[in-house]
Order: sequence, then structure tokens, then C-alpha cells
Amino acid sequence: MEDHFEEEFEDTREDISHLLQGINRYNPENLPQLEAYVQLQTSENKYDLDANLSILKLYQFNPQLHQTNVVVQILLKALMNLPRTDFYLCKCLIDENHAHDKSIEKVLYLSDLMETCHFKDFWNEIRQECPELIDGVRGFEAALMLYIGGVLSTTYQSIDIQLLSDLLGGLEGNELQAWITSRGWSIRSDGKVFICNQEHIKSKNIVEKINFHSVKGMMQVSR
Repeated sequence: MEDHFEEEFEDTREDISHLLQGINRYNPENLPQLEAYVQLQTSENKYDLDANLSILKLYQFNPQLHQTNVVVQILLKALMNLPRTDFYLCKCLIDENHAHDKSIEKVLYLSDLMETCHFKDFWNEIRQECPELIDGVRGFEAALMLYIGGVLSTTYQSIDIQLLSDLLGGLEGNELQAWITSRGWSIRSDGKVFICNQEHIKSKNIVEKINFHSVKGMMQVSR
């Protein structure tokens, strides 16, 4: 069943790719099909940045066709791909007339919380303040936990297990144990989680050597 869906999705991706060729990329008549494609991405945990950017560009050209719920889904999918810069690419294409829509501002705020490592506040927002925002976005929490794990792995050598649980949105018990194991981390007897040994990371002196002949041409041009 899973293989069958994968095949169907790839067929859809190929159809969308053909749809976005050449000048047809900016044909507003394509929007219904592209918007349905975003819904497919969110419900099945798939992703197509190029198609999503095309939608945002079409909304810029045709603000009367703007669909806030589609923009929110696109932003959430981009947020799931941190630390890649997809979110900023999407953010730059948001039509300025709709940039202050409440739900769009909320997603922008969530992005700020993630980027500034306010992970506890992030989980509070999506669990207490706006749980409806991520309804139907399959894999959202798991994707952000993965990003948080990456941040922690470059920041901590070891971390208190309760703090780790809080940073992961209250993950506990067997689920937390399984998550720790999946990262290759381990729980020590003192209740801390060993992440990795940071001592092997050493600074390196970089010496740039520039000889006279390498800058001679530039000196002559600048005269």
C-alpha cells in the first residue's frame, strides 16, 4: 500500500513539474491543482518546495486569489525543513497585503521561537495557544524534534533528562527512551543524557598567503 502511494505521489509530482514549465508557471488557472497538491503534501508528509514557491509567486501576482490557509500550510512545511533556508524563501514571497493575517503571523512567530531556541515556548504555543494551526500537518512535531535534536547535539555534551523532555515538548517514558536511542545518545546513571564528546572539536588557525604577483594585476587596474 505504501509503495502504491509513493508511486502515485511521484506521478503527481511529475505532473506538477510539467505544469510549471516555462511561462505556464505563472498561469493563475493552475492554482486549484497546485493548492490541492499542498494539501496532499501536508496530509501525507511529502514536500515540494518548488511547487510551493510557485503558489506564493502566483498569489503575489494575483492577490485576489490569495488563500491564507494554503500559505499557512506552505510555511509549516517549510518550517519542518529547518535548518534549511526554505522558510525564508517562502517568507519573502508572502504578499504584503496578507502578511499580517493572524494565522500567518502566528507561523512567523513559531519560526522565530525555533530560530532563537525558545523551544519550551514553541511547544506551549502549538499545544496551548494554537493547536488547530498544525491540525492535519502530518509529521510536524517529529520534524521539529529532529531539528531540536540537531541543535542540542552541537550545543551540549550531556543534558539533564528532564530538561531534554521539556525541550522536546514533554516527551516521556518509552517514547523518550526510544527517541534518545534513535539519536545514538545514552542515559547515564546520574540521570543525564550523554549526547557526544565535544572535546575533540579544536580550533584551527587559518593562514592566508597572498604574494605580490597575485595582487599585481588588481593594483594596476585600480590606478
